[in-house]
Amino acid sequence: MPLSPGAPMPFTEPAQLQHQIAATMAFYHPRCIDPQAGFFHYLTDDGQRYNRERRHLLSSAGYIAIYARHAAYSGDNEYLAWARHGLRYLETYHYQTRRQSYAWTLDHHRPDDATPRCEGLAAILLAYAALLRAGAQEASRGLTRVYHLLETHFYEPHWQRYADEADPNWQLTDYRSQRANLQVVEALLDAYEATQVSGYLTRARDVARSLWRQRMLLDDGWLWEHYDADWQPDFTFHRDRPEDAFRPWGFQIGDQLKWAHQLIRLSCLEGAESWMREIAQRLFIETVDSAWDTRHGGLMRSLDFNRLPLDRDKHYWVQAEALAVAAWLGDLTGEARYWRWFDRLGHYCWQVFVDHRHGAWFATLTPENRRYSREKSPAGKTDQASLMACHALLTIMRRRLAA
Repeated sequence: MPLSPGAPMPFTEPAQLQHQIAATMAFYHPRCIDPQAGFFHYLTDDGQRYNRERRHLLSSAGYIAIYARHAAYSGDNEYLAWARHGLRYLETYHYQTRRQSYAWTLDHHRPDDATPRCEGLAAILLAYAALLRAGAQEASRGLTRVYHLLETHFYEPHWQRYADEADPNWQLTDYRSQRANLQVVEALLDAYEATQVSGYLTRARDVARSLWRQRMLLDDGWLWEHYDADWQPDFTFHRDRPEDAFRPWGFQIGDQLKWAHQLIRLSCLEGAESWMREIAQRLFIETVDSAWDTRHGGLMRSLDFNRLPLDRDKHYWVQAEALAVAAWLGDLTGEARYWRWFDRLGHYCWQVFVDHRHGAWFATLTPENRRYSREKSPAGKTDQASLMACHALLTIMRRRLAA
């Protein structure tokens, strides 16, 4: 939707951002609610439900988080009640009592992939943190328990990093990834903000330092995705699968930007180190400069070793992450280059990704910014990224107006 003459710049006015938050939540609520079993995880562009019996751990945790955050934001306890509704499903069906792990996917509420994954526990930890911040004090016990599972089964003290996955008996596989550690750092920072327990912040800082300061970077200063059990880069893993949903080959633009975001967060907290913001600034500029599609607009999903396009598709969460990071850096540094990128990203997202008719953002677009299908919210997508970006921008823009 092009901007009308005299309209405010996209994502700059508090009222506009509040409208975006409300419109996104209105797309999901109440149509995503399954009164008997958590939430429906598959929605089309106009909100029709499909694959009604399948559940994915990332969606189950994601819905809890967005409902809890909206409860805290709006002050409406109805949303907190539905977040608790989602938590009951998570703890009843995803949680596997005998092995004390969480099923990755369910079909008709029964596990069809019970693989314990670090990324799944990170998503649950983040959901518990959101519940705590919304006032659900009973989430404290669950947060502590999930953190204990992460520490017991995935944390490797000699590396100060987390392993990626285990078999159903908690035997670690040889695969390691930066992405699992990225998701844990984000969740640990949320846990710290919800509880003020310093251990969460310390662990997040140690993991970030381990990856970004202890020779994990390639010559070009970016983090590779895949590693073996000794944390040596594995350049052959999924070499033929650059479009894999969860473990694609190549430099993932969204992950580089999300690391910039988490390093900014760390740089604003107690014990911050100067390298955190320095790397965040460099990483943002290098990433957006390299990944911006100069012909069609938007950030491509991935690049190869030469920083040439690999997967040219446009993913909603990559754009949302970049939008938030641009504003954070612009606000923190006062440098115009970040605000120029913010304007470019904001106009692109407003015209291409925001669904101004039905609400929420489209999921994945072709390199030419066309939709692949009518699937707006397949499993794994709950618009967490776009909602979190809008909440962050609302905080920044309100502060700038008050200054």
